[in-house]
Amino acid sequence: MALELSSNAASRLEPFLLMSKSAKGAAAAKLCQDATSAPGVFVFGELLDMPNIQELSKNEQAPYFRLLELFAYGTLDDYNNSKDTLPPLNQSQLTKLRLLTIISLALDHRILPYPLLLRSLQIPTIRELEDLIIDGIYLDLMRGKLDQKEQQFEVEYVIGRDLGSGQVQTLLSSLQAWAQTTSSILATLDSQLAQLASQVLSNKLAREEQERAVQATLAEVKKENRPLRPGRGGDRERDDADMDIDEPRGGSGTVNQGGLTTSLSNVLDAGKGRKFKMTDLGKQGARKRNRF
Repeated sequence: MALELSSNAASRLEPFLLMSKSAKGAAAAKLCQDATSAPGVFVFGELLDMPNIQELSKNEQAPYFRLLELFAYGTLDDYNNSKDTLPPLNQSQLTKLRLLTIISLALDHRILPYPLLLRSLQIPTIRELEDLIIDGIYLDLMRGKLDQKEQQFEVEYVIGRDLGSGQVQTLLSSLQAWAQTTSSILATLDSQLAQLASQVLSNKLAREEQERAVQATLAEVKKENRPLRPGRGGDRERDDADMDIDEPRGGSGTVNQGGLTTSLSNVLDAGKGRKFKMTDLGKQGARKRNRF
């Protein structure tokens, strides 16, 4: 979430670095005051490391060295806790320290509630707070969204601050924890990807086996040449053949009953000596129909 300082921001500190090579005592102390008040200067680590500035920590100008150190690593709360041993802040220094305090808070929390900011920055109104954040955005110190409905500042990016000697170890521990978490996540993803690849291969082999079985069945059906839906044309022809009845030639007449033809002469011959009934003819036709 932190951004590296632009070359323009780093160049703003360059004049103070050059002057610190020759400034000593009170001049070096004044240089600390000027650097912490200068517009656009928000990093002070290099200036703190200059030999003449380091000398301030060992003499009566030590409060100015601690002030510069506070602007490099600290917050407004840190200043208030040591206010009696530090030089007073002018308005430019107060505004800058408030912006640096927002950056420090944003390094630990992405969402900064307005009540937290009002208390930490000692600003009386929300309007003044939002104006300060907007100034910080225009200075490229931070990026984010002012959510007036939820009364919070949603941080997207902030610049990086200087690190004190104790903060380096904390940062190293955080990076190690992040590396372990990342390694664990990558191992889990690799395992899931391997399982997914295995499942895809298994499904592919199953589809291929099913396709081979279908092709084998089709080949067997074609080889035996058996129709899937046998027709009934042949049966119908056989039925028609069974229905044919030969008619004797030269008969005196015929009677049709139910599609069957019977010679009257045969009927008369069969009926000698007994009374012929038309029901007999019907029965005979019925017996012949039973052949269907």
